[in-house]
Amino acid sequence: MSKEAKTNAMRMLERAKIAYTAHEYPHEEGTAVDGATVAALTGQDPAKVFKTLVTQGADRNFYVFVIPVQEELDLKKAAKAAGVKSVSMLHVADLLKTTGYVRGGCSPVGMKKQFATVFDESCLAQDTIMVSAGRIGTQIEAAPADLVKVTRGKTAPITAEARG
Repeated sequence: MSKEAKTNAMRMLERAKIAYTAHEYPHEEGTAVDGATVAALTGQDPAKVFKTLVTQGADRNFYVFVIPVQEELDLKKAAKAAGVKSVSMLHVADLLKTTGYVRGGCSPVGMKKQFATVFDESCLAQDTIMVSAGRIGTQIEAAPADLVKVTRGKTAPITAEARG
């Protein structure tokens, strides 16, 4: 990977001396790719590939949640983990100005501001997990504890129960 292809997330991990592996996958320029497809394109178990969701709390603050790509965020559990009354998903139109990232390329690492970040506790069962590197087409793989540390995050059960 060439030097100029580094993202904010990669630079932040390097500054924190956190080991990571970058993974690229094919995509159409500017088009978000769903997480299950990213897992398939990178040859990863979907349980190791996490998506970054940004919400706004009832207190008007922003909260970041990082969950496995095939799971759904449970808004009640998420609000509880964030310590607020409720959270709602941020509108896609507000994502870039709030985080500095586009839909499909939103990384929990290196946002414009440091927001309260919660990773689903299932990440701790994995040796490494993958999150967006901050642009569509690139993922970063690192130890979950390192990602939690660099985002000053925490872990909690925040996904919806499987319906069956």
